[in-house]
Amino acid sequence: MYGPSSWWAAIISSTDAKSDFSANPWRLCTVTQVEELKILVRMFPVWATTIIFSGVFAQNSVFVEQGMVLDKRVGSFDVPPASLLTFDVISVMIWIPIYDRVLIPIARKFTGREKGFSELQRMGIGLVLSIVTMVSAALVELKRLEVARTEGLIHENVAVPMSILWQIPQYCFAGAAEVFTAIGQVEFFYGQAPDAMRSLCAALALVTVTLGSYLSSIILTLVSYLTTQGGDAGWIPDNLNEGHLDRFFWLMAGISFVNLLVYIGCAMRYKYKNV
Repeated sequence: MYGPSSWWAAIISSTDAKSDFSANPWRLCTVTQVEELKILVRMFPVWATTIIFSGVFAQNSVFVEQGMVLDKRVGSFDVPPASLLTFDVISVMIWIPIYDRVLIPIARKFTGREKGFSELQRMGIGLVLSIVTMVSAALVELKRLEVARTEGLIHENVAVPMSILWQIPQYCFAGAAEVFTAIGQVEFFYGQAPDAMRSLCAALALVTVTLGSYLSSIILTLVSYLTTQGGDAGWIPDNLNEGHLDRFFWLMAGISFVNLLVYIGCAMRYKYKNV
């Protein structure tokens, strides 16, 4: 049902009646156009909170840098750090059937929803998992720096004797987060978008990936600049053994946590469109 604001925006004023208002569509809108705009405005805060999520996923390059200073030998084989991204993909492949076959039937019993979780609930779970991803990476880095200190490698730009396989959990958590948030995001924008704008709104999910990458670059630049003041090595120097990459991961976890709180507020206030 259309609200009062929709009718006011579609009313022809006395001034419009005396002029050729049809030549200027910006002077008058149909009720449908107003309602579509209201839907987009309601969706915008939810869309904005997913940019931080995409920024977390853009940290894969930092994960690779972390893997470069870990022991890459597994038996007689040297594991390329970038190849651990495979575990992200494997995690997605595992979590999709688990979600469909296990989690949805369980959630359906509690929520009464055919899909088990609403799109907003699904996205929220993914945001929580993105925080867990950063915490996992920070804990691995803390352990790596501890090993570097124990072995006297702080001022040596070399890999520490700690297996690169310790990175697997953070990649797996990242894949699980993607299953929940990325897929839920597409379903949300497509399902809640005005009928005539569904394809456009579904594409908004891809825009967050681009904006998240830009945001990640800005954060990395600021961290590098601020932490190298006074001649310090900074958090992310060329020799990571002298740095504090763990603090960067904690920072990203903190930003993600604040973003989660904002998201919860937006999700609680969001009103689904009338089908």
